Amino acid sequence: MNREAKSQSALIALARTRRLQRALAHAYLHRGAPMPTLRSSLGYMTATACVADVAAQRGHRMRLLGVARAEGAAYVVEELGGPDDPPIVYRLGLRGPRQGHLVPVHAWPEVAGNAAEVRSRLAALAATLEPLRACAAEAWMLSTRVVQRRALRVTGAGSHADLPIRKFALQLLVEPVSGPGPSGKTTVTAFLRPHAQLTEVWSLGGGDAIARVSYSGVPSGPALSKDTVVLLTAGLDAA
Repeated sequence: MNREAKSQSALIALARTRRLQRALAHAYLHRGAPMPTLRSSLGYMTATACVADVAAQRGHRMRLLGVARAEGAAYVVEELGGPDDPPIVYRLGLRGPRQGHLVPVHAWPEVAGNAAEVRSRLAALAATLEPLRACAAEAWMLSTRVVQRRALRVTGAGSHADLPIRKFALQLLVEPVSGPGPSGKTTVTAFLRPHAQLTEVWSLGGGDAIARVSYSGVPSGPALSKDTVVLLTAGLDAA
């Protein structure tokens, strides 16, 4: 008797039983819900779900504040769409264990909710940083790859409340158009569609650079844009 084959068959049968049990439990919990319509099925492929008020439909933009060479970091500011919203400050590591990683700065907790005070501190910080020179973004190209596909369903009122929201783990790879040069990659969470665009590049000197990429990253309305920055350097393998 082949005990290994028998054990494998038993595991397969157990997995099928568990899947059947979960399916029956799910059907029982949603027994009062209406049957899915063709419109909902097509909506997954062709429509998007509105999960915010029209007034709140605004994208997030990033800008490079400057570079602190002694710290080995660049400071990036993310604007959340409104003048009354305090921006988020990030440090992008240029060397060391955090090289290529975008880390939020939580050093100003006492003024976190005061947009005017945060902007005042940002102006003082910018005066101590080295500004960077923008260079031609056409010298680099952006490649994208969907690492994972998921779907979110948001409950609420409205004609499109039952439509799912597509969610992607999107890998962004920025590399030179021709010849060897600095490159970099990162993975972001995109919503609704896996589209991204290389919008701006700054030179760090010595061949390195920082790129800004826009993508559909705010799950609100018809697909609001969000930015991220990618460190471009030789030999960098960012996740």
